[in-house]
Amino acid sequence: MKIPVLVLSMALALLAACSEPVPHAKASYVGQWQGGTMALEIRRDGYVHYARRSENGTTTINAPIQRFEGDNFVVGIGPLGTTFVVSKPPHLDGATWKMTVDGVELTRKAGPGETTA
Repeated sequence: MKIPVLVLSMALALLAACSEPVPHAKASYVGQWQGGTMALEIRRDGYVHYARRSENGTTTINAPIQRFEGDNFVVGIGPLGTTFVVSKPPHLDGATWKMTVDGVELTRKAGPGETTA
């Protein structure tokens, strides 16, 4: 039966469309961040792509930002959410943008409107 697949696809598309743009005050969070075993992309439209490798495998999250709580941000759908703890918000370190999320120092590889080579 292809109808359930179509309904599921439409529901996922609607949920993805529910993401709110990143607030102007948090615009420095937007970009492709990387550090150690973590990769984090925060899109301007509020959607997050996250991957973190460990010895037990890889954890991935692809979902919208639900809200910011101070420097932290909550990502998820409906009642399911994960808080990303930001101990050092985005800041310039010389000419490099850095932030620390869940204890991992990340470096921005590409910011808004930029692409990585």
